[in-house]
Amino acid sequence: MSQKRRFKDQDINPCLVETDASRKCLEENQSDKNMCSDYFLKYKNCRKFWHGIMVQRRQDGIKPHMPTADERKRILASLGGTPY
Repeated sequence: MSQKRRFKDQDINPCLVETDASRKCLEENQSDKNMCSDYFLKYKNCRKFWHGIMVQRRQDGIKPHMPTADERKRILASLGGTPY
């Protein structure tokens, strides 16, 4: 699987929505990164959150290390929404 397709795969990239929002903001603001700092922060927090989940699952011997898109929905629902 190519790098670009992996990046767009919902089961691999848990922060696809945040990635797309950041990209869209940059496009709409002529690549002015200062205008998109909130989007970047949300993406960074998303990556940090799911990385922690992935590390814990790896330590616990759970595969796949990154939960699938459906599993992530259930995890977020159990937390009462997005924690980032």
